[in-house]
Amino acid sequence: MTTQPDHPSPSDRPQDRTEQGPYDGVPSCYRHPDRETYVRCQRCDRPICPDCMRVASVGHQCVECVREGSRSVRRAEAPFGGRPVTTPVVTWTLVAINVLAYLGEVVNAPQVLGRFQMSADYVAAGEWWRLFTGAFLHAPPPTYWHILFNMWALYVIGPQLERMLGSARFAGVYLLSALGGSVAVYLFGSAAVGASGAIYGLFGAMFVVARRLGYDVSGVLWLIGINVVLTFVIPGISWQGHLGGLVTGTLVTALFAYAPAKKRSAFQLGTALAVLVACVLLVAALPPLGG
Repeated sequence: MTTQPDHPSPSDRPQDRTEQGPYDGVPSCYRHPDRETYVRCQRCDRPICPDCMRVASVGHQCVECVREGSRSVRRAEAPFGGRPVTTPVVTWTLVAINVLAYLGEVVNAPQVLGRFQMSADYVAAGEWWRLFTGAFLHAPPPTYWHILFNMWALYVIGPQLERMLGSARFAGVYLLSALGGSVAVYLFGSAAVGASGAIYGLFGAMFVVARRLGYDVSGVLWLIGINVVLTFVIPGISWQGHLGGLVTGTLVTALFAYAPAKKRSAFQLGTALAVLVACVLLVAALPPLGG
């Protein structure tokens, strides 16, 4: 008759190839060597204790494997780069700025317009801010159709474009279109107010985005064509601001949409800065040509 030992012999215990616990052959957590465990990470096969376990689709993973996996997950992007947009914050912000500026005109239109409207002569004299501020002003009261049309257009097409381009790129297209319209007014006009240059830039952006994604662009072409005709038919409209914004918005969006996949963000930023510098150089190098 033989007796069994109170404790299993080392050869009877499960062996661990890498980690040893307080007893030879008993696996221990790779982060807490004093804790015995027989659970292993599904990715790296290292023993892990309950404090180091993270629930995975199958079994458990260790803290480091979960962290590494999170870094390797590709971040969702808008179609042309940037973070996905759920709420079009830039669109609503632009609407709010335009409305607030118009309320300022309601209070004191002569002072606001005299200080901030786009004027080629004043820009040539050094008041460069008018290139941007004039794009947030509109025909003063009692005229309301100007701001109503522009804000309606921004409300209709802004959110969709912002979701396609991403918020930062959408803001870039809008502001550069506004600047392009003002530069055209500086070169070939005299004075103007309104967000129409930026809005026409968004019309051009819609065409480029639709074309790049393979959509039917006939509706966008009709929209652009009708508005261009109205620009020359209705008196008192700055064709310079409209066409300048249209050309600039189309160009900038094309540079964004057709940017090479490799280092796309850097290319988009570089081209946007190049357009900005070109606009600044035109104003700095040339005197107003219109009158």
